[in-house]
Amino acid sequence: MSIEMPVLSTENRRMRRRLAIVALTMFGFGFALVPFYDQICKALGVNNLAAAEAAAPTNTQVDVSRNVTVEFDGNAHGLPWRVHALDGRVVVHPGELVQVVYEAVNERNHPVTAQAIPSYGPQVAGQYFRKVECFCFQQQTLAAGETRRMPVVFSVDPALPKDIGTITLSYTFFQVAGTEGSK
Repeated sequence: MSIEMPVLSTENRRMRRRLAIVALTMFGFGFALVPFYDQICKALGVNNLAAAEAAAPTNTQVDVSRNVTVEFDGNAHGLPWRVHALDGRVVVHPGELVQVVYEAVNERNHPVTAQAIPSYGPQVAGQYFRKVECFCFQQQTLAAGETRRMPVVFSVDPALPKDIGTITLSYTFFQVAGTEGSK
């Protein structure tokens, strides 16, 4: 018993050749689609990485043509706490986001809860001082002998009057009556 292979007719050979050409054409089209897609996106301004990077948000509200000196002060009213800023002053551009750190030390032999109240000099500068993060937003409880570093993140509004070149930020800590650890 012998197995005979069917002979391909010319019609079948043509069909096979056409299918191969269609498959190669589809592969070529898929391969060429990537640069074609990039060109269409570039022409329409869609999905353009260079344009997206160029249009990335930047802080245009920083006034680099102007400097403002911000001085820091800290004290404790009726508390045996030592409070001071680690940096006594910084020079900032209005609109620039800045972080400074205050340090508070509880010199009592028991915990004390206090609240920091800010004040500004000149007083009008307070309305142009924008705090993003501040220890003054909540009460602070320091254990006996504890030292704590507390950040203040702020910016000075570019609308600050031009004649104000120096701002003093002062925090006064007051003991919170009726809280645990307060005596």
